[in-house]
Amino acid sequence: MSGGLCLPLLLLPYVIGIAVAHSPKESAQPLQNPDNGSQASVPLELEEIVFVIQSQSNSFHEKRAKDLKENILKQAAEIGKKPPIVLLLHEVADNEGAWTVLPVIPYFADNYGRNSSWIFFCEEDTSVTLSKLMETLQRFDRSKIYFLGKPLYDEESTIIHHYAFAEDPTFFKYPDFAAGWALSMPLVRRLTEILIKDPPSSDFTIDLKHEIALYIWQKVDALELTPVPEFCTEDPNSPKAAECVTAFTKTLPVCGKPVKSEDIFVAVKTCKKFHKDRIPVVKQTWERNAAHLEYYSDYADAAIPTIDLGVPNVERGHCGKTFAILERFLKSNSRARWLVVVDDDTLISLPRLQKLLSCYDCYEPVFLGERYGYGLGARGYSYITGGGGMVFSKVAVKKFVGSKCRCYSNDAPDDMVLGMCASGLGISVTHSPLFHQARPADYSKDYLSHQVPVSFHKHWNIDPVIVYKSWLAQDKSDEPRQRKYAKEDL
Repeated sequence: MSGGLCLPLLLLPYVIGIAVAHSPKESAQPLQNPDNGSQASVPLELEEIVFVIQSQSNSFHEKRAKDLKENILKQAAEIGKKPPIVLLLHEVADNEGAWTVLPVIPYFADNYGRNSSWIFFCEEDTSVTLSKLMETLQRFDRSKIYFLGKPLYDEESTIIHHYAFAEDPTFFKYPDFAAGWALSMPLVRRLTEILIKDPPSSDFTIDLKHEIALYIWQKVDALELTPVPEFCTEDPNSPKAAECVTAFTKTLPVCGKPVKSEDIFVAVKTCKKFHKDRIPVVKQTWERNAAHLEYYSDYADAAIPTIDLGVPNVERGHCGKTFAILERFLKSNSRARWLVVVDDDTLISLPRLQKLLSCYDCYEPVFLGERYGYGLGARGYSYITGGGGMVFSKVAVKKFVGSKCRCYSNDAPDDMVLGMCASGLGISVTHSPLFHQARPADYSKDYLSHQVPVSFHKHWNIDPVIVYKSWLAQDKSDEPRQRKYAKEDL
């Protein structure tokens, strides 16, 4: 939603409750899982591992996931093993919430519970060495309950985690998906029993990796993530990666020449009360990189300049303003192929966005940013959270405006309404972890260490100019580190 992270406004009682309920002082003792069980001595076969690539239906991401699947199958052949089952998560079930993993856990139990020992999850950019994965998983007794991964933790309580474990945020560990993570089949079966009786209670999915770990901790006797040092996010070509099962390319994807700045139209949502403190930050940081930019407000100020769309300002939601922006973009006959809608307290690197957009087809209905979910356990929908920036191809804008989908009120949450519309129109909500609804301090340092971020949001207790210069300002040293993808392969 415009103007800030939507969840505290809607879920304040829940936020307060979880901060108290999950204090580490009141937590149960974790299950004890010794590594010397009987099954640990039985050789693990590759076919006992089910690989799940956390894929998306967008053509660029689907191609990357299929490339990883082919690599896994090729490795299996090279080491003389039977090919394992490799699944693309977006193809597993006709369920808009499949990307949140928990809804499809029963599917894994029903289809692979008897003949498989592990479900191994990874992202489409994760490099996996099968022989080392087998050696590593062999250390753990597959007849027992295990939740394996590379641990992340919060250094301070954060809004994106509902301020959970406020007394000691470092207490709770959750997996870095980029390094891969694994569930033993006994845990999958246990979770299936629990999920059928007690599905996740929160309507919102914000940070999936944290929420999965929290659900397991809450429901499976305070089971904690077991750290696996071989699950890494080192660059595949670095010396450190030689001892790792997994690795992760820490660069910005580039599929050809960056999209021209003239092909991107930037719309900044603001209002009169923020003209003097937020707009100067935009002008001091990233405005200079925009070829086409307009400020939309409830007051026309020629000094900025701002444009009054005739939509009254509201305290939250701003749906009326956002739909007016979409309509104005089409009526302007702009030749720009992309529309970017941001808040006045969004910090964004447009040069990085230009490179990232080279990987997406502007002739597809692309709706890109940081993905959240609402009500996905019961016919809900995914949406792009507004504070991190919403990116639309012109084709997508035409579909939104040409449909009957509209705001039910001017102060409805614009990002959520657009997500609901996208679901009805069959427009895929495409996630990029490089967009951020919150500040750098709200994310684990280790998580951000393997990113080239595109955006952050909010000016709470920070100097936004320093944050921009530290995290988003274009640096020539980025250039040789970008990974290339052949456009013709997409």
